[in-house]
Amino acid sequence: MAYHKILTIQDISCVGQCSLTVALPILSAAGQETCILPSAVLSTHTAGFTGYTVRDLTEDIPAITAHWEKEKIAFEAVYTGYLGSTQQIGMVRDLIARLSAPGALAIVDPAMADNGKLYPAFDGAYVEAMKTLAFSADIILPNITEACFLTGMDYREDYDEGYISELLNRLTAAGAKTVVLTGVGYAPERTGVLVQEKGQRRYYEHRKLSPGSHGTGDVYAAAFVGALLNGKNAYDAAVIAADYTVKCIEITRADPSHWYGVKFEAALPAYMKMLGL
Repeated sequence: MAYHKILTIQDISCVGQCSLTVALPILSAAGQETCILPSAVLSTHTAGFTGYTVRDLTEDIPAITAHWEKEKIAFEAVYTGYLGSTQQIGMVRDLIARLSAPGALAIVDPAMADNGKLYPAFDGAYVEAMKTLAFSADIILPNITEACFLTGMDYREDYDEGYISELLNRLTAAGAKTVVLTGVGYAPERTGVLVQEKGQRRYYEHRKLSPGSHGTGDVYAAAFVGALLNGKNAYDAAVIAADYTVKCIEITRADPSHWYGVKFEAALPAYMKMLGL
């Protein structure tokens, strides 16, 4: 098993099973040394909870980066999730430039939008900043909405293969290298992921389970990165991440009281088996 030192940068929702509270255990289960850099600390995530607390950690990032550089700490992969501001995006780009080991991978989940809309905290300036990070990365994992914002393409709820092909063409033209486009479905109750790697496009379709669960995008991204660092190519990693995420949702659906996240922990043994661990 390959053993890598990976840094993941995103927020901590202390309760809610998303962001760093899923990335750290999933990547650790994948056998990777997982270092974290929190972009913010929230008492809970923001979907369904009210009165949550938020502490922004932007001011801490430069000092953490400088300390790591002083200690000659370098990472073989940097994986980013939710970043809270345009300022943080610039700081993350600087960190990647300074702390990446030779040949390190930069993997960006441009977590900023869904269902045709930006998240409430973001605006056009944030999109422009995210473009600089996403298009300098080795791999990006956008959903269709995020891909549209990255390319300026109009979002459509109803689409065909031609629309998705044009979206990928625009991402490539803008500088994207490997693209893992999530949430691509051409039929009712079906969804999937389309992977573009080294000029090839491959699509993996699977069941679409409703209702969905908060945090599945974070679960998917972490599982993808874990598989990738275990030597899987982008397509195989995307398939493993999809199968794992579906299993997490299946387990969670058996407990209607667990509305705020997915029971990803119970599926970790299955994920490790998928990785051959």
